[in-house]
Amino acid sequence: MANFSERVFSGVQPTGNLHLGNYLGAILKFVELQETHDCIYCVVDLHAVTLPQKPEELKASIREVTAAFLACGIDANKHIIFNQSQVAEHAELAWVFNCIARIGWLNRMTQFKEKAGKDRENASVGLYAYPCLMAADILAYRATHVPVGEDQKQHLELTRDVAQKFNLDYAASIAALGFGEAFFPLPQPLIQGPATRVMSLRDGSKKMSKSDVSDYSRINLTDSADVIAQKIRKAKTDPAPLPSEIEGLKQRPEAENLVSIFAALNGQTKQDVLKDFGGGNFSTFKTALAELAVEKLSPIGAEMARFKADPAFIDGILVDGAARARALASKTMTCVKDILGFVR
Repeated sequence: MANFSERVFSGVQPTGNLHLGNYLGAILKFVELQETHDCIYCVVDLHAVTLPQKPEELKASIREVTAAFLACGIDANKHIIFNQSQVAEHAELAWVFNCIARIGWLNRMTQFKEKAGKDRENASVGLYAYPCLMAADILAYRATHVPVGEDQKQHLELTRDVAQKFNLDYAASIAALGFGEAFFPLPQPLIQGPATRVMSLRDGSKKMSKSDVSDYSRINLTDSADVIAQKIRKAKTDPAPLPSEIEGLKQRPEAENLVSIFAALNGQTKQDVLKDFGGGNFSTFKTALAELAVEKLSPIGAEMARFKADPAFIDGILVDGAARARALASKTMTCVKDILGFVR
């Protein structure tokens, strides 16, 4: 396989109410990676419209995700922050990949089954073909690494399949044009840390989600310090004390979730947390967790509010980022057209 310059790409859907799961499962990793890689972070608004959206709410959510990126410490000068719909090459490359991907591959995607539910025949084509657009998002920049949550790992595997099939189908053209053995890299997932999948504070068997009817199931990045502390205090637990070893967290989903959250917020392992709190009761642990969560998350909420109060500034960040992203994506798309044999 050809050698590719390391580049990170990832995106967040602008669906409102960013929460602790988004922060620990994605954005925190985004911030860390910018110290070691060239990074492109996208507000994936084209993905958002696979389901019905109210235009004004979508616009506000795009700005909110951008504000969260900035508030969490992503440097928009050194790296690229933009919204997907401003770079037409995403949609253009997605069509090419629609013609590369196989229906059987898409039929295996569990997220489509979950989102479409029982009314599969009434789901949009966009929701079904979503993984091909995700592949285009990544490969438009020939990204080599993608920080993803566990729920997106299957889509990244499809991205690799699409890249590999494109490279094989057009191997002769790729070689003839001087691109070597392969034009697209096979991007690697980056799934690390003690809280890659943050669960509901009310039910440790369910993922933390903005769609949960109970606001106490999640900590929103915009929550005040008092609300954060209250939600931690009210988080569901079991009557047994915290164990001293990780093995003791098995079959205790709520305990494991809270320990994982503490570990991720404090840059520790779960075993480190249990070494400090094992054998103690939940009330003591929750007090410490509430203090830690407030310390780490309150400044982010305050910064988000400051950025959101200046939409023109946010829009300027997105326009600048889109111009820089387009410069990269357009080069990729020009090469793809040459490989395919399009006249341009």
